[in-house]
Amino acid sequence: MTTHSPLPNVTGQQIKRRLFIAGSFLLPLFLWAAVSYVPGLWQPLIKVGNPGGVAFYQEGMLVEKEQFSGQVQSALDRGEDAPTGSPANPVYLPAPHEVATALYSSFTTPPVRRSEMWFHQSIWHSVTIIFWGFFYSCLLGVPLGVLCGAYKPVSQLAEPFVEFARYFPAPAFGALAVAILGIHDAPKVAIIFIGTFFQMVLVIANTTRRLDTRYVEAALTLGANRMRLLWQVVVPGILPDLYKDLRILLGWAWTYLIVAELIGTSSGITWFITQQARYKNFDMVFAALIILGVIGLVTDLLLERMGRRLFPWQEQRLGVS
Repeated sequence: MTTHSPLPNVTGQQIKRRLFIAGSFLLPLFLWAAVSYVPGLWQPLIKVGNPGGVAFYQEGMLVEKEQFSGQVQSALDRGEDAPTGSPANPVYLPAPHEVATALYSSFTTPPVRRSEMWFHQSIWHSVTIIFWGFFYSCLLGVPLGVLCGAYKPVSQLAEPFVEFARYFPAPAFGALAVAILGIHDAPKVAIIFIGTFFQMVLVIANTTRRLDTRYVEAALTLGANRMRLLWQVVVPGILPDLYKDLRILLGWAWTYLIVAELIGTSSGITWFITQQARYKNFDMVFAALIILGVIGLVTDLLLERMGRRLFPWQEQRLGVS
């Protein structure tokens, strides 16, 4: 009697790939922990414990090692109590446990003012901004990019200006967007749109041009007109590569979010980071950055898995298991 194992068949190549993925995260974490916890590895500052006879020292104050040593010697020369302290890292490099504590407290601590958002509300607000900015960019950029790649007259008419406009720095439109759209969410959506739209048109046009010409020639031989050629040959033929292009462009949208949310706002993840950095709460800054990275990574992994389900033949053609 043959029994089948309920566990999936994991190949050596898959195990190796998973080990490398784990290592890519564990190695930076190990270095961060080593710098934070191993005595003498770095720790260029001294955290004052007892100020002693130094009037301008306060408990918890961070000072340079050389300055601290000089003050200790000066206090001893004067016959006063010498200050004491322990090695410490700069305030902008919190230890992993401090960031973990900040990560927990950011979700459990209510905002200081009633007008401010909770941390999870700020995250959701930022995700909403990205969604609408990227949605409008796709709504216009995808059709225009396909048309530019499929029809030479459209390309000759549209692409010269798109090539020119893609060098516009999206943040430079901040003041103009506020003047036209107000100080709420519309200018942020507009900046994400500007930052991704022109690049999207050119990337998708190039993807469309890479379609295997044998498909087009076969359709023309069978008597397909331009409309049928576009909808039944070109669009289905480029869908897997188009999907990958949009995944990459979505990452660009996240980078423009930081700039977009600096425009006259008191909400969003960028505002949270800015406020915490202003008061030197860098543990909170690191916690927010980790949340952004996790959201981006999880989103990309979900889109990758969805792409495998939508286009399984693409994975088979590339030999990906």
